[in-house]
Amino acid sequence: MIEQRLEQDLKTAMLARESFTVTTLRGLKSTILNVKVAAGTRDKPLPDNEVIALFSKEAKKRQEAASMYVQGGSIERADAELAEKAIIEAYLPAQLSEREVATIIEATIADEPDAAFGQIISIVRQKTNGSADGAVIARLVKEKLQ
Repeated sequence: MIEQRLEQDLKTAMLARESFTVTTLRGLKSTILNVKVAAGTRDKPLPDNEVIALFSKEAKKRQEAASMYVQGGSIERADAELAEKAIIEAYLPAQLSEREVATIIEATIADEPDAAFGQIISIVRQKTNGSADGAVIARLVKEKLQ
């Protein structure tokens, strides 16, 4: 379970006095807790696929923030955001290469020849289960359908 691993890593970081890591992991833990409270399941662990989806969003937020900081000329803040993103990505499944995603897309189009653009993206996202970036999927689907 990702949630248990996060808890153990937080304890380890606290003992090692790694304040940056502790802050990042506490933020992730808080994100999970917020979702659990909103769903009314505070005492139950969140399924790994939901944690992966949450952490993917958090990693994407860090990337977007880093890009904005670079545009604004604040390289130190951008580096901090990218460091947080690296910590978050340690909990995510390895990302598929574009070639692997393209293969999945081709198989999906062959299986579902009448499916619309959005339907194909949805099916591919389910098949990749968080191991492929949505923007990459959308771009490759668009290329294949043209």
